[in-house]
Amino acid sequence: VVARRRADSVGEAAETARGRNISGHADPRRMDTALEVDRVLVPVDGSEESLAAVEYAVAIARRYEAAVHAVYVLGEDAVRAIETDTVAHEEVAAETEAFTDTVRERCVDAGVEVSTAIAYGYSTRRKSTHPGSAILDTAEEIDADFIVVPREPVAGEPGEVLEKAAEYVLLYASQPVLSV
Repeated sequence: VVARRRADSVGEAAETARGRNISGHADPRRMDTALEVDRVLVPVDGSEESLAAVEYAVAIARRYEAAVHAVYVLGEDAVRAIETDTVAHEEVAAETEAFTDTVRERCVDAGVEVSTAIAYGYSTRRKSTHPGSAILDTAEEIDADFIVVPREPVAGEPGEVLEKAAEYVLLYASQPVLSV
C-alpha cells in the first residue's frame, strides 16, 4: 500500500501515517496493513518549504521511533557553478552544512536520531540525473521506509530545487510518500 497525499498539518501527517483519517478515526481501508518505519527520508534544499518538511519528518519519526535522514539536493545552478569553478566547492559546502546543522538541531531537540548527506540533483554528464532521481536513489541507498517531500510553493524562488522533484517522487517512489 502506497500512501500518497498532501497533509495540512504535522498532526494530520502523523495520524495519516498511523492509518487514521483526518478526524482521528481508524481508516478501514488501511487497518489490515501495518506500516513499519525505521528511516524517514526528507530531501532539503535550503528553502523554508524544505525546513517545514523536516518538521513533518520529525513527527513521523517520533511516532514510529524511527530515524530521519536529510539529504541536501544541489540544483542545476549550484552544480554548474561548481563544475565551471564559478564558485568554490567549499563555499557551497559551507552553505549546505549551515542548513543541515539547522536540520540536525531540530531533530536532536525532538529526540530523533538524524543523519545527513549531500546529493547532486543535476549532472552535465548524465542526462538522467535530476532532483527526483537523486531523491529516489538516496531512498534506495539508505533503505528508507517513508519519504516526506516538500511541494512546489505558490511563488517559488529560482534556487529552490525540490519544487521540481515532488511530482516525480510521488509518481515513482516505492515507499509511502507524504507531500507537504
